[in-house]
Amino acid sequence: MHRNTECILEPLTLPESPASPGGVAAVEDSPHVPCIFCNECYLLPEQSQLLKHMIIEHKLVIADVKLVADFRRYILYWKKRFAEQPITDFCSVIRTNSEAPLEEQDNYFLLCDVLPEDRLLREQLQQKRLREILEQQQRERDDTSFHSMCMFCDQEFTGNRSVLLNHMAREHAFNIGLPDNIVNCSEFLAVLQEKLDNLQCLYCEKIFRDKNTLKDHMRKKQHRRINAKNKEYDRFYIINYLEFGKSWEEVQSEDDREFIDNLEEDWSDWEEHPVCAVCLFCEQQADTTGKLYLHMQKSHGFDFLKIKSEHGLNFYQQVKLVNFIRREIHHCRCYNCQEKFQSKGGLISHMEETKHITFLPARSTWDQPQYYFPTYENDTLLCTLSDSEDLVNEDQSEDVPIVSEDISNLKALKQSSVLNQLLREENNSQEKN
Repeated sequence: MHRNTECILEPLTLPESPASPGGVAAVEDSPHVPCIFCNECYLLPEQSQLLKHMIIEHKLVIADVKLVADFRRYILYWKKRFAEQPITDFCSVIRTNSEAPLEEQDNYFLLCDVLPEDRLLREQLQQKRLREILEQQQRERDDTSFHSMCMFCDQEFTGNRSVLLNHMAREHAFNIGLPDNIVNCSEFLAVLQEKLDNLQCLYCEKIFRDKNTLKDHMRKKQHRRINAKNKEYDRFYIINYLEFGKSWEEVQSEDDREFIDNLEEDWSDWEEHPVCAVCLFCEQQADTTGKLYLHMQKSHGFDFLKIKSEHGLNFYQQVKLVNFIRREIHHCRCYNCQEKFQSKGGLISHMEETKHITFLPARSTWDQPQYYFPTYENDTLLCTLSDSEDLVNEDQSEDVPIVSEDISNLKALKQSSVLNQLLREENNSQEKN
């Protein structure tokens, strides 16, 4: 049975095994990126030089290079494909100086995601990067060996990264975001520390003559924050990896436009309706996950909480598992023996009778990046999943305080509060009496 035809994103084969000492795969582990057509190689930071070389020497233009998640693998893939078939099978031909004599005309070749194969390659590379970033984020969330010193005082912190981030936000009004929104946190902090060591303001990025002048500047100008326009920081925020071809500014602006468009709507007759999640195996709905889990356990013998606990599933793995099961049930296929049925009812009867419904197949079957994407767009169950960390006792839970947006004038706010005024008036009246 060929299951690849039903994959959300069909897999592409990237060059991995070495074919020859000078072949494409031989440079797989090299820090250099080869030209698609010749033996010229460039270091990865010299990407623009390689693109310039291919335009001038080989008349090849690659569209939207900034949207390619893994430039090196992208180049290696097309180097292999161009060696197999003519370039005109993949690229659009653009003729320049078309009205000039034939000898003065030039043909340029455009490689872009209009070609389905190119589009699929870009999406697969994006999925791979997203998977790696989410796995890295999960490791950082679970890590207890973190050790670093505060950038603004001499206090040292060990344990989880959130302890230091919460300290800087609470004590120094320096907030770079919630810990769960950040990835590669140690590298991020190192970048910020290097800027401070070079006497550079993190917000306006001006250079100052000494450390005290820099500290006074950042405090008085309220520049204890990072410059959101600096693209150097984009790689440290999860939001920049979520949507293919979109930066955090574009994602955020879309949300803001939707809010503004709906701002003037009349909500006076709005009534809240309970959000219902649907069973993985039948049409039964429940308004709480507890009821839904109980239904699946009693009616189908599928104990989601037990499976989650036994396999130690984190949030992202739960998402992939739900999407995998949804997809298999949609195709009327048993996710353990792979037998297909004519109807959903026949499938469920088979799975319940053979107990195939009670246990999972090999992790490699469902723990795949394509299952990050919902099988059903309106699958409410995905919104109610909880992380494995929720199973920890409340006494062991992490202290994540809520930090106000501006606490720089907290003393003045306390002095001018209504409560203080009432207390002073009460004291004055008692003294008069």
